[in-house]
Amino acid sequence: MRFVNMTWFQLLRPYQWLKNLMLLFPPFLSGDLFHVESFAVLLIPLVSFSLSASSVYIINDIMDVKQDVHHPVKKYRPLPSGRIKTGRAVAIACLLILVSVCLAVYISLPFLLILAAYLVISNGYSLFLKSIPVLELFCIVTAFLLRLEAGGVAYHVQISDWLFLSVFLLALFLISGKRLSELIYSDGQAPGLIRPVLMEYPDGFFQAGMYISGSAVLMTYTMYVINHHGNLFLIPLCCFGLLQYMLRVLSGRGGDPTRALTQEPVLFWVGLLWVIMVGFNIYG
Repeated sequence: MRFVNMTWFQLLRPYQWLKNLMLLFPPFLSGDLFHVESFAVLLIPLVSFSLSASSVYIINDIMDVKQDVHHPVKKYRPLPSGRIKTGRAVAIACLLILVSVCLAVYISLPFLLILAAYLVISNGYSLFLKSIPVLELFCIVTAFLLRLEAGGVAYHVQISDWLFLSVFLLALFLISGKRLSELIYSDGQAPGLIRPVLMEYPDGFFQAGMYISGSAVLMTYTMYVINHHGNLFLIPLCCFGLLQYMLRVLSGRGGDPTRALTQEPVLFWVGLLWVIMVGFNIYG
């Protein structure tokens, strides 16, 4: 039973739900986080997006199962390893979508439309968009922006232009780092076995993407902090975090943002300190 539970746990990838904390950015940064009517009202949007995210990962795994069999790490996932049959994975993905949509209907129509856009773009990515250079990057970036907008809609908070730009550029920075780490990890192997679209990018593309987006996100976040009378010490902290992530990627330790945050102690403490400093500035 324990083996079965762990197998389904791996299929759903709940550690990736950390990305959905982006929904809490609008109420947290606006000072309205503790003004939410109840814990259920706070939790339901997160649950809705998390279930949808798991369904997207399952569909993506179904589409990539033949390719993942040859991947040095992904071949141990439940589908390519044969521990879960494709038919059962399809059924659970459909159930997750149904529940997440029902929760979205309960929240509001605008939230439902954003969730639908997230599902369409994410599943479109899984089906064919991930094979198109640059566009595949913007699909993932758009998913982050939709989470941000969903949080604004769910908790009735207006999204600042500077915050929108900061999240856009930060997402582009992170996905560029993740792709670069996949290229570094594929050293000695054909990059096409890791991710076929990697072969479509020229040398140095992702390094340039990280440098450009990293510099830009630091500028836009600086403007956000200044316009919202925030603590200017947040800027050196964010600069340190960006450089630490780049060091992790260029050192070949992986670029997955969720794993970087949970497995890299320095990045974890940078993130926690950012939350504490912002929280004290807004709520203290």
